[in-house]
Order: sequence, then structure tokens, then C-alpha cells
Amino acid sequence: MTNALLDETMKASDIAAYLREHPDFLSDYPELANVLTMPREQGAVASLAAYQLQTLRDKNAELERRFSELTEIAAQNERLMHRVHDLNVAVLRANTPAIAARSVVVKLREDFATDQVRLVLFGNLTLPPAEWLMHEPGGRADMPEFADFLAHHEPISGRLSAERLYRLFGQQAPDIRSAAVMPLGEYGLLAIGSRDADHFQPGMGTMFLKMISATVTASLARLQDGA
Repeated sequence: MTNALLDETMKASDIAAYLREHPDFLSDYPELANVLTMPREQGAVASLAAYQLQTLRDKNAELERRFSELTEIAAQNERLMHRVHDLNVAVLRANTPAIAARSVVVKLREDFATDQVRLVLFGNLTLPPAEWLMHEPGGRADMPEFADFLAHHEPISGRLSAERLYRLFGQQAPDIRSAAVMPLGEYGLLAIGSRDADHFQPGMGTMFLKMISATVTASLARLQDGA
């Protein structure tokens, strides 16, 4: 029956001969080891059984490694969620928008381990002077370095260009190795920077950045309404 399934020009003995000449065949096609039918006898096939067992062990080890990674990511996300919640509570407790803004800056520095924070306000929005505060009366037109970012309304994170870093952090720009920037609608933008090049990476924590952005935007809406 086996021979009937073979090509007319090939015999089972030809395949056997080929495998004898290429003992490392399964190294190139490891998936075959999991579908071959083995006779229940001792001898050379015992090594194939051991190979299959080792393959299963390797797969289990890889699954355990991935599960451990997912568990750690879940734990990190839980910690981030608590920090975002604490930030929201701090903003809600603030009596004025100015206090709310300072609360955000303090939380971002302490709870999120950032080295620099910049709140950029557009238009006529004003807050008391602070080293972390920038006013851009001309709005988006005054920040051409971020024109594409402001047009897409999505947070960005990772290693920014030197031009963008200097625009945000000025003389501290050379110390900032990675950063995250969040749009604040019509009100401006919020930037946080770190000396650690891997602290902010592309795509990481986008959901949490959006949550922070929403909290600060709501606070700035109160400022515009004169609350």
C-alpha cells in the first residue's frame, strides 16, 4: 500500500537509502518527526522517539517562557492602571486647573519615572509660570516640527529626532534619550522624557498614554471654561 502512494519512478527503498545518506534530514524538516509512525521495537528508531520527546519538551519550554512573559506584561499593565487611576484621582481632587496641572506633572515624574515633563498650551490658555510649562499663542502653526503628529491625534513614543527634542526640552534635550508625546486636542500637547533610551518604545502603552491625554484634556477644558 505504501508503494502505491509513491511516484512510479521512486521506490520505498530509494527513500530509505536517501535517509541513510542524510541522517540529519529531520533537522531540516523537524515537523516530520511528529507525524511519522514508529514501530514498537528497539533499535535505531529509539533515537527518533527521543528526538520527538525532546521536541515536545522544547515546545513546552517555549510555551512556559511565553506564558511567563505574558504574566509579566499583565503585571506591568496592572501597575500602570493603578498609576493612571491615582493620576485621575489627583486631578479630580484639585480645586483649580493650575493645581490640577501641577498634580499631573508631579505624578508623571514620580509614579511614571520620567525625567522631564512639558505641558504645551495653545491659544489664550494660561497657567502660572513653571519650568515645565510652555505657551504657544499661535497654536499648531508655532510647532511645525509636530505638524504630522498633531494632524493624526495619536500619541507617539520612542526616540524622537533631535529637532523635536530641542523644541520640547530646550537645553535639557541632549539628556533625553526617549520620550512620549500626547495630543491634547485643541489645547496643546503633553510630553514626557527619560534619560533611559528604552524607557519609552514605539507602540508601548498607547492605551495608557491615551488615558493620560484624556485626563489632562478634560482638565484644560475646565481652564477654558473658567472653572
